[in-house]
Amino acid sequence: MELKTLIAECTAYDFKVMLEEKKPKSWLKSVSAFANGLGGSLFFGIDDDGIVKGLDNVQHVCEAISCRIRDYLDPLPEVEMIHHDIDGLHILQLKVNAGHYTPYYYVGDGQRIVFVRVGDESLPATAEQMVRLVLKGSNKTYDSLHTDYKAEDYSYTILANSFKDRTKQEWDNKYLLSFGLVTGAGNLTNAGALFADDCPLWQSRLYCTRWDGTEKGDAINDAEFTGNVLMLLREAMNFVKSNTKRGWEKLPDGRKNKPEYAERAVLEAMVNHFIHRDYTVMGSEVHLDIYDDRLAITSPGGMYSGQTVQDLPIEEISSDRRNPILADVMAQLDYMEKRGSGLIRIYNETKALEGYKEDLRPVFKSSTSQFMTIIYSMGSDITKPQYDQEQYRSKMGVCWEQVGTKMGVSWAEIEKLFVALQQPKSMVELKDLYGWSNSTKFKEKYVNPLLKEKIVDMTVPNKPTSRNQKYYLTDLGYLLLAKSQKYPTGITPYLFQYIGVIFGAFQQDKASTILKELGYSLADSYDKQSDFPDSGYLFVRGCDAKFDSGGNVKFERNIHVQEYASYITVLYTIGLDCYVNVGFLNSKGKTAFIKLLRQTGYEIKDNNGDDIFWCKSNEDGTIIQCDNSFEIGSF
Repeated sequence: MELKTLIAECTAYDFKVMLEEKKPKSWLKSVSAFANGLGGSLFFGIDDDGIVKGLDNVQHVCEAISCRIRDYLDPLPEVEMIHHDIDGLHILQLKVNAGHYTPYYYVGDGQRIVFVRVGDESLPATAEQMVRLVLKGSNKTYDSLHTDYKAEDYSYTILANSFKDRTKQEWDNKYLLSFGLVTGAGNLTNAGALFADDCPLWQSRLYCTRWDGTEKGDAINDAEFTGNVLMLLREAMNFVKSNTKRGWEKLPDGRKNKPEYAERAVLEAMVNHFIHRDYTVMGSEVHLDIYDDRLAITSPGGMYSGQTVQDLPIEEISSDRRNPILADVMAQLDYMEKRGSGLIRIYNETKALEGYKEDLRPVFKSSTSQFMTIIYSMGSDITKPQYDQEQYRSKMGVCWEQVGTKMGVSWAEIEKLFVALQQPKSMVELKDLYGWSNSTKFKEKYVNPLLKEKIVDMTVPNKPTSRNQKYYLTDLGYLLLAKSQKYPTGITPYLFQYIGVIFGAFQQDKASTILKELGYSLADSYDKQSDFPDSGYLFVRGCDAKFDSGGNVKFERNIHVQEYASYITVLYTIGLDCYVNVGFLNSKGKTAFIKLLRQTGYEIKDNNGDDIFWCKSNEDGTIIQCDNSFEIGSF
């Protein structure tokens, strides 16, 4: 059997070239983590690069593994040892099943530690993760736990009214017991506390904000709510209705409503977040953020199964429920269905709106600590952005000194990695570049921090451990390369005093909006209609600037040519066509400027000696330059 076939059958896996009998913690932590999660496999006889080295004595390794598991793990996980032959070499697969009696402890060296899987690492569990594992191991959920609150001290008017309104049936207080909200002894469960009129659980909170623009900055409106989960749901929907547009189209016999969002999609999303959130995270809340082009809902706790939602087709997502009592009550109230179709419904309801297109498809993201739903607006002139504004804001101000300080790596040390990653490279290729023998340690030192900062990305992001995985520079990585690399030998830094970019007239408003969102101040628009009647002219103020007598923007300080390259790079990346004047540079300066743009990943064609480049952002990221036969005048 081939190794990749074995790996494909694993939920998670680690490679060990040999069994470290004297350092059992080095591999037993993975056994603990696999048992506390979705299961996984350890492959002995394979090095960190996935190269089969083989084992000399498989029987001895099996016996040693069994002995170490008995001595160091509590309780004992369910494991299976499978012998495989690959190309005549013996390897051993230690298959660990997902445990039912969590948490599984590593007990040794005077310690008692629980490990969990985070990405491709096995790390000690946090206090919150320990609570979840204890609940799972005792076959309990947070919402089913008994409290000291007496049912007689609390009322359920909101729940009773909602039940009557949505089911058209009369409420009966006996439902409190049958729904699991009250115990036989008359105490509230946590679910009962969440549905009580005066909910005593202070982590049952909702923060709502309507932001001005498409990113967090100035708030137009905000509100905070604490208490009963049905009240939070109602207030969330009211906030959405009062802070979004409900346009309409005039028809011969009336008018047609054109809402920004499908109400049922938003309701379904809010219900999902209130029901499936992790209430064990004290001091947490659900966040509802509304922007010009989207709304985003964020709640504490990732998927209950431990998977990440972005790695799964939504039609294959299971209906594992973190809070089954809450979910059952919401199903009784017809707020949700029990068959796990909530995400599909959000998508279908959004898709049914007029103006929908596939790039406005709802987005679902999760990590180990939170879940996010993003629904895009159908009524905004701003469509789903093709760029990450926070990332591009970072692009304009970030330098390697900031990133490298966190990593503890200098630019001199990392530069050749950046240069190599202009084309996708495997981990083996990268570690060989530095002469490292251990891919795992190399990845931890260099690649993982770059992935975290979104400087590097993966060619197969949905399968981080894929055998075909390669790594490449993101736009931010290219910009860091352009800004950090030194000039070619013999070319001194070139300075200039003016920045001017001409946009097609139909793009000037878009350019102004985006550049402002990216954090720039803009000088007053200087009308060049007489020179070029089909365009507008926009000055980008990248530092302190003033108009000179000729109407040009003059900067109080000179700007490095690399800084100019970074401005233009952002314009290309966000898809704006523009003219770029390089007339202020001498021939060596132009050569340096073009080199910088090429380093950023764009193709530069011969412009026949003109100083003004016509730059169009292609779908594949290349620049198209047209022959220029007109004069625009000095910038």
